[in-house]
Amino acid sequence: MDLDLRRKKLLFRAHHRGFREADLMIGGFADAHLGALDEQGLDAFEEILGVPDQDLYAWVVGNELPPADFDNPLLDRLRQFSYADRPVQK
Repeated sequence: MDLDLRRKKLLFRAHHRGFREADLMIGGFADAHLGALDEQGLDAFEEILGVPDQDLYAWVVGNELPPADFDNPLLDRLRQFSYADRPVQK
């Protein structure tokens, strides 16, 4: 699949999680970083999008440790992402 099309699909999924806090957190991260991810990064992001919202939210805010197979550099970047880092929407 074309990487730009894949990014668009992942961006939509990131903003439509069903859990408002996850929409903001993951969607904001996607807005800021999805364009720079290579194919491996997109694979890792897609895997993260498959995690139930409550689990992912708990991992990102530090309430729970992620399983070893999800404890990767992309999840670390998501944990360090600040809402203030989001691009300004005009």
